[in-house]
Amino acid sequence: MGFLDHLEELRKRLLISLLAAAAGFLICWGFAEKIYGKLQEPLTHYLAPGDKLAYTRLTAPFFLYMKVAFFAGLFLAAPVVLYQLWLFVAPGLYKKERRLAAPFIIFGSLFFIIGGYFGYRFLLPATCSFFIETGKQFKQMITVDDYFSFASMIILATGLVFETPILIFFLARLGIVTPAFLMQKFKYAVVLSFVISAVITPTPDMVTQSALAIPMILLYLIGVGVAYLFGKKVE
Repeated sequence: MGFLDHLEELRKRLLISLLAAAAGFLICWGFAEKIYGKLQEPLTHYLAPGDKLAYTRLTAPFFLYMKVAFFAGLFLAAPVVLYQLWLFVAPGLYKKERRLAAPFIIFGSLFFIIGGYFGYRFLLPATCSFFIETGKQFKQMITVDDYFSFASMIILATGLVFETPILIFFLARLGIVTPAFLMQKFKYAVVLSFVISAVITPTPDMVTQSALAIPMILLYLIGVGVAYLFGKKVE
């Protein structure tokens, strides 16, 4: 395929991915209020009884539920998005490697969902607890928009972090990285894991940061195994 053909193929895959995300949005729209109710639990658990999140604009709840529906729709659309990604790179794979489409889509979607759940179940409560405790001498007035931005950042970031083996798969297939190269850079990967975890979980305690950094290191090692099995072979 020529350069323009690649651009046209990329446009097609992006369009289908956007349509899948739009479909996910429509499905989740009717459940947006319930989804946000579950999303705010890691925070409301640490608030005083009777306290609620606030909003400062009349239209804020409506647009909040739109963002919630789109955010949840991204997780529903993950298999379709990964399938489009696979179709984009499949022409560069050998025939026997194209049979890996189903495992790639299944495991890629699974890792993304598990990563998002990990962020929601473990990292989000820990960070909420820390910040509520830090500001306990003040009266909190957390807005629904501020909390959604904070929570969605953590959940989406951890979901993407858990895609590390998938990213390494593509880099290995392109010959950009090799198992030997990845192991040589392992110490840098460890440092980077703690840096990323410090950004995603902006709390000073090492326990919370390690809760993300350690899975990231394990995912990197899984990626090394993926690069060994499916990486581009040196002739």
